[in-house]
Amino acid sequence: MAPMTPQQVLKRLKSLGDEKRRKHNAKFGAGENQFGVPMGEIRKLAKEIKTDHALAMQLWESGNVDARFLAVLCMRPMDLTAKELDGIVRSEPFTQVTDWLSNYVIKKHPEREALREKWMKAKDPLAARAGWSLTAGRVAREPEGLDMKALLDRIEKEMGKADPAAQWTMNTCLANIGIHHPKLRKRAISIGDSLGVFQDYPTSKGCISPFAPIWIEEMVKRQG
Repeated sequence: MAPMTPQQVLKRLKSLGDEKRRKHNAKFGAGENQFGVPMGEIRKLAKEIKTDHALAMQLWESGNVDARFLAVLCMRPMDLTAKELDGIVRSEPFTQVTDWLSNYVIKKHPEREALREKWMKAKDPLAARAGWSLTAGRVAREPEGLDMKALLDRIEKEMGKADPAAQWTMNTCLANIGIHHPKLRKRAISIGDSLGVFQDYPTSKGCISPFAPIWIEEMVKRQG
């Protein structure tokens, strides 16, 4: 089968659009440029297209939310320069797309550590979100070389007034420190209590609250 063109892909995505999904996306910050394609349909289309980096980059340039979700699944991380990836991260305001980028592209990029260090200093909230996401992952899985106390100092000082885009992954980092590093658990819980970030966040039945003290205590309980 011949490769699909960007125009063909956009037409296909438009045909899969769903009003309920559009409203859901809009509720969480997506703009007007979207069709509202359910995630399952995007994944099916990605399996059909497979990896096609050139097509993925053209889809990303469209600015369409659904096309960008699809582009993330069809990108080849190794084919992106650090500069290109930095630009991509800063160009997408819808945080659900940026979280897909973190999971499927950024974590696999060979220069992710250099980018993490750069993004941890960034004023741009989307770059900061990506930096704190990578740091939260390292806290949980590769903590060697990280100054945990310095991270807690920054979180204590900055998280309460941080942009919501960055605040979410800063909070994840705080929770991961409390969950995975027992000696710092008491302080992590204390910082979460003091700041109160996500204390009143609506949580579905069966899910863990993102409020760090509750999150930490629940996950530690499950470990034991």
